[in-house]
Amino acid sequence: MMSNLKWALALCGAILLGAGGAAVAQETASLADQIAAVDAKYEAATQYIWVLVAAFLVMFMQAGFAMVEAGFCRAKNATNLMAKNLMDFVMGSLVFFAVGYSLMKGADVGGFIGSGPLFMTGDFAGADSQLDFFFQMVFAATAATIVSGAVAERLKFGAYLLYSFAICIFVYPVYGHWVWGGGWLSQLGHVDFAGSGVVHAVGGWFALGAAVVLGPRFGKFAKDGTPRAIPGHSMTLAALGTFILWFGWFGFNAGSTFSGTDSRAALIAVNTTMAASAAALTALLIVWLKTNRFDVGMGLNGALAGLVAITAPCAYVTGWASLIIGFVGGVLVVAGVFGLERLRVDDPVGAVSVHGINGVWGLVSLGIFATGEYGDVTGALYGGAQLGPQLIGAGAVVAWSLACGFIVFKVLDLVIGVRVPAEVEIKGLDIPEHGSPAYPEFYQLRS
Repeated sequence: MMSNLKWALALCGAILLGAGGAAVAQETASLADQIAAVDAKYEAATQYIWVLVAAFLVMFMQAGFAMVEAGFCRAKNATNLMAKNLMDFVMGSLVFFAVGYSLMKGADVGGFIGSGPLFMTGDFAGADSQLDFFFQMVFAATAATIVSGAVAERLKFGAYLLYSFAICIFVYPVYGHWVWGGGWLSQLGHVDFAGSGVVHAVGGWFALGAAVVLGPRFGKFAKDGTPRAIPGHSMTLAALGTFILWFGWFGFNAGSTFSGTDSRAALIAVNTTMAASAAALTALLIVWLKTNRFDVGMGLNGALAGLVAITAPCAYVTGWASLIIGFVGGVLVVAGVFGLERLRVDDPVGAVSVHGINGVWGLVSLGIFATGEYGDVTGALYGGAQLGPQLIGAGAVVAWSLACGFIVFKVLDLVIGVRVPAEVEIKGLDIPEHGSPAYPEFYQLRS
């Protein structure tokens, strides 16, 4: 009898202990789920804040472009340049929201273009799509504003509005789809981390096509083709704009990780600065060797050239490689500026050399120096095969953007005319086009 009682008590104890253990296990699992949920919310919040702040920095680059262009151009056109930079962002935002994002990030159609709902509706109405749209929108506006410097001081403002519409609704989204939207270049293995090609080369080579159609400014070249210097009115503004752009570029490059917890962002920031510094010093010294003068304007453009060049490979290369990339970028920007002048192409701010030529170099340099430690992208220097897809992408962006720039401006010229009359150009565009000079006292003295 006693023995049976012991067994009964032991059985009850086991049941109670089992139930307690199950309860503890269930409570532990519930706690783990809660911690995981909190971690997921933290990760999502960090990502959203990171991408938004990066996009805000890129948007602020519009101010940098405005200051650089105004500084490198004459005082009589400063208001016109402010208006163009304002409308770049305004037009870019509106048309990219309406159509451009759909063509860029919609479902792939034959590797060429995307197809999705317009006006950010339907599948694009969710928070993740809105976040991606905002980041891509400020990139689209950046591509548009690059062109304004190359066509400065002689383009009709109405024609410029139509150009901004064209590049943000079709030209940028199509090439962007090829690389970042699942199009044929991405399928081929082409990589562009933050936009040396998608943003800068698109804007830079489009600018060359536009400048060719528009022709040089009055008095830029002598009858024998010798270029004449047309100094800008404020190196102070140009320097301020360059520093604003450099600051905003950290959002451009590091922000393209799309994650505030990606430790690669630190290397990206270092690479960005090293390339810009190396290119600025290189450009400054090359011109000093040529002219025995330290040309600050070329130093500023050198910094921008280095920033453009490192934008594509910034996440894939080491610090020493970023120095080489910047050095080559500094050489290329000087060669580009003087080379285009020999070809009688007038680019008042050096946009083609900074963004077009160095955008291509950025794509190629990725194919050479990528270490293979990030994103499974390995360059030729490390025995990889990335250089081939990079060369194809570089050729594609030059052909696409140059052709689009020439065609868009040629059509606009035939339909409405793109160039202001000679007397307006000589007087300056501020009063005839906008009725408001940037420097009223200076304008009155000239009058």
